[in-house]
Amino acid sequence: MGRAFQNRKLSMAKTAAHKTKVYSKYGKAIYAVAKSGGADPDGNLALRSLIDKAKKDQVPGHVIDKAIDKATGAGGEDYTEARYEGFGPGNCMVIIDCLTDNGNRTIKDVRQCFTKTNSKIGSTGTVSHMFNHQAVFSFKGEDDEAVLETLMMAEADVTDVELEDGIITVYAPHTEFFKIKTIFADEMPEYELEVEEITWVPQTYTEITNEDDIANFEKFMMMLEDCDDVQNIYHNADLPAQED
Repeated sequence: MGRAFQNRKLSMAKTAAHKTKVYSKYGKAIYAVAKSGGADPDGNLALRSLIDKAKKDQVPGHVIDKAIDKATGAGGEDYTEARYEGFGPGNCMVIIDCLTDNGNRTIKDVRQCFTKTNSKIGSTGTVSHMFNHQAVFSFKGEDDEAVLETLMMAEADVTDVELEDGIITVYAPHTEFFKIKTIFADEMPEYELEVEEITWVPQTYTEITNEDDIANFEKFMMMLEDCDDVQNIYHNADLPAQED
C-alpha cells in the first residue's frame, strides 16, 4: 500500500486535545464493550484488546477498572454505536465512529463539524466502500518475508505485509485480528506490536495542497476531536509533510 501505516493513521491518544478526553473516550468504549460482551477480559477478547490498547496509550488503571465496574452494575448509561460518513475539506473521504447515549445530539454535533468547514456529510455507505475494514499490526523489524511465512504456516489469512523504513506492517481481514495477535504472542514474541487494531484503511488517497483546504481540514479534525461522542476518525487525506 506504499507508505507506513502509522504515518497516515489518526491515533486517538495523540490527536486528543487533553489527556482527560482520551481517558473519557477509552472509559466509554471499555464500558460499552464490557457491558455487551462481559466484564471478564479472558472471556471477552474485544475487551482484552481494548484494555491492552488503553494501557499502551497510558490510560491509568483506575480509569479502566471504573469503566468495567460500571458495566457490571445495574442501570447506568446505554451507549450505542453510530457511524457517519462524508466528504471533508479538499474532497477527502471521512468515516467517523461514535459511541452515544443521545443520537440526536451526536448527529447535530458531527453535522456542525462538516458544515463549518465547507464539508458534506453523507448517508451510510457514501464513502465506506472506498475503505477496507482491516486488522493492522505494525512493529519494528527488517525480515518481512519471515513474518509472512510464520503467519502463513499458522494458516492466518493475510492481505499484505509491508516493509518500509524499518517498520513491518501486516494487513489482514478484520475477522483475523485475534488469531494473528495470538500468533505474534506465541510464535513471534520478539516483536513488540506498536499498532494492533481493527481499522478502516483507504483504498486511494486524496492529495490536499490548497492552503484553505489544509486549514479547514485541521479545523475539521479539531472540531471532531472536541465532540465527546467521537471515538475514531478515519480519512484518506494526503497532506504535505510538516516542516520542523
